[in-house]
Amino acid sequence: TECFYIYRQIMDGRAQTGLVSCTSIDDYQNNVIKKHEFTRPDKEQDRIDHIKALQAQTGPIFQTYRDSPEITRLINEWIDDHQAVYAFTANDVEHICWVVDCPRTIRTLVELFAGVDHLYIADGHHRSAAATRVGMDMRKGNPDPEAEFNYFLSVLFPASDLKIWPYNRVVADLNDFSEEAFLKRVEENFILEKAPISPYEPEERKLFGMYVGDQWYKLTPQPEVVQVDDIVKGLDVAVLQDHLLAPILNIKNPRRDERIHFVGGIRGLKELERRV
Repeated sequence: TECFYIYRQIMDGRAQTGLVSCTSIDDYQNNVIKKHEFTRPDKEQDRIDHIKALQAQTGPIFQTYRDSPEITRLINEWIDDHQAVYAFTANDVEHICWVVDCPRTIRTLVELFAGVDHLYIADGHHRSAAATRVGMDMRKGNPDPEAEFNYFLSVLFPASDLKIWPYNRVVADLNDFSEEAFLKRVEENFILEKAPISPYEPEERKLFGMYVGDQWYKLTPQPEVVQVDDIVKGLDVAVLQDHLLAPILNIKNPRRDERIHFVGGIRGLKELERRV
């Protein structure tokens, strides 16, 4: 029987509630499903190999959409009127699931999501790219548009439920600079201060925390660095790449450079210290 699942996660008192569904690889290719980061070829290939070996997708893509009062109301009404089928806690996160098996409710949800202009990938760029490539390859031997490989597993959360976490960078070395010389180069584009607390997490946009030599620093971009007409170049991620990672540490292509690693903010700042 076709169904949806409602999936709620609760951590530190915050809840986010999404709809477990299948989303189309055609929507992915036609940019109905929006991406915000490039993928690393080695990681993408690793996930392709994983899907092919198991003949299954084992992890959903985390997607978001602009809030829809009608969708939120319908999901909340279902939760209020039905018992959860799963409820457990793992790694300090509570997970609760409800099955949506009423054909009328399923049709209504499908119709409501048809009115949502775009979905946005919050996490799972490598998995979605891999699933799309596998699906396109399998189409060559089976043109059935309803075949399962034409879709990938997703959970769709309204934007207002989400918390944005940092996506930190760890670089393997200082590009042959001494620590003193490296810090002097950093000061060409940033105001460099010892952080007021340790570990240090920036309090607002356009600030960066940096850990080097057992010391946390607060980096504030010089005014000329952030006062640019190009919106993209003014983003925090672009400021970091264009004014520190590329010119000083010689990380020209973060997608392919093996000297840089990405660490999700949910792992905490102590994990960054451990890796340095």
